[in-house]
Amino acid sequence: MSAEANNLTLLDDEEETKTLKVIGWFSVGMAVAAVGLYIGRELRSRYKFKRRTPYDFYSSAGNRQSTEFGVGI
Repeated sequence: MSAEANNLTLLDDEEETKTLKVIGWFSVGMAVAAVGLYIGRELRSRYKFKRRTPYDFYSSAGNRQSTEFGVGI
């Protein structure tokens, strides 16, 4: 009876180890994906910022008109 109980605990330990390995590797993969998304967003925003021209700073300078403009008041 004790040999049979011993075999069951070994199988349970193997399954538990396999499950923990799967969970661990999944966590590592999710962390790598999150870091990749963050780095990609930072690189894209830096690339977009470098491509700005001096005219981009004044692109909305002439758009501030009051609501009464052209109404006749």
